[in-house]
Amino acid sequence: MIITAFTGVLYLTEAADTLFRGALEVDGGIRPRQLDGLEGILWAPLLHHGWQHLAANTVPVLVFGFLALAGGVGQFVAVTATIWLVGGFGTWLTGSPGVHVGASILIFGWLVFLLTRGFFARSAAHILLALALFAVWGGVLWGVLPGIPGVSWQGHLFGALGGLIGAQLVAHADRPGTADRTRVNRS
Repeated sequence: MIITAFTGVLYLTEAADTLFRGALEVDGGIRPRQLDGLEGILWAPLLHHGWQHLAANTVPVLVFGFLALAGGVGQFVAVTATIWLVGGFGTWLTGSPGVHVGASILIFGWLVFLLTRGFFARSAAHILLALALFAVWGGVLWGVLPGIPGVSWQGHLFGALGGLIGAQLVAHADRPGTADRTRVNRS
């Protein structure tokens, strides 16, 4: 339900952007190394460069978002926030000139999170899921490399890095005894 609602927000945002003739994506996207482009970090994953761009992102958002949500809402929010911020700041710092928009930051982040969390957590079930995902979706990872003009490989790369960081954080938090080691008892 959460991922379906999020996808609905993406479609409503694109409808509004269409009504405003693309003004939302231009004003709300990440503009690298420009102070007024920093606010785009908050909005860029919700904005798309037209209906075709949104349609291309819809199935990966639904699939990877649903699978990332399987660990619970709290974990999903923490991982998604990590991806959103790391992907956004990385794009802002290194992106090519122009406006960067799209849920691809989240897509690459969720995919890398799903591919790596089992290895960090030493979970056979998550590793098997990662292998299945890699077999079906692994080719998408080529998108972290420069190549297609007009495609923000920086957003893909830093979204993926955010997913890797998210997987490490989740594995650390889920390790047995972590809470006991960090608790301070005073007498």
